[in-house]
Order: sequence, then C-alpha cells, then structure tokens
Amino acid sequence: MEYPYEIEMKVRDYECDIQGIVNNSVYQNYLEHARHEYLRSNEVSFAEMHNRGVDAVVARIEMAFKTPLRPGDDFVVKINVQKEGVKYVFHQVIYRKADMKLSLKARVDAVVTVNGKLVSAVPEFDKLVMNS
Repeated sequence: MEYPYEIEMKVRDYECDIQGIVNNSVYQNYLEHARHEYLRSNEVSFAEMHNRGVDAVVARIEMAFKTPLRPGDDFVVKINVQKEGVKYVFHQVIYRKADMKLSLKARVDAVVTVNGKLVSAVPEFDKLVMNS
C-alpha cells in the first residue's frame, strides 16, 4: 500500500510501562496526532468544521502490534485514506526509524456527522481520498 503522508515522532520516557516498552494505549495517541497533522497539512480544520456542525468521529480502531517501541526511539507514522461506504478508513503504520521494522499496523474507521446526523460524504474528507 502507498502511504502519501508521513510524520516523524519520538518516544518519550513517560509513555513506557514497567516492561520498558511503549504502553499499548499510547499508540492510539500517536495515530491520532498523525491523523490531525495529516488533516492540517491538507488544510482541513476540525474547529472550522465543528463550527459548521460537521464532526468526524472514530467509529472503530483495529491495531496489530508487531515490534515494540522503547524510550528514545525515533519512529515514523504513515497514512493512507480510503472510502468504504459511509466510512473514511485511515490505514496507518508505524515504523521504528533505526531499522524500519514495522511496529504497528492499524485501521481507523471514521464517520462524519452534520448537525448530529450521519452523512455519506463531506468535501474536506473526499479530498483526502483523492490524494491517497
């Protein structure tokens, strides 16, 4: 799969558990931060959309943990967006930069509501699918 967007990040000590690896819940933060930066890079503003009554929300997340990240690891999060019915599917992977080993593979299904009602498409997100 091609990933048209990527962002580099670094593991902080406090994100790790007693085993010395990134706690599984922290990976969701990495994924969310990457999605928000991806949207920002495509001039999509959650605040502006919300002010118009348009809200994108996560409906489901699937994560497969492969190689753990450890304190100080540099890593890259890559994103591809596809459309499946009413869902915008964010395919995301995390690679440890030192050896480019796959750390995590995720699928994040998002849906969009307008004034609280589910809609099948919004131009801001349709643009992301065309760019992927």
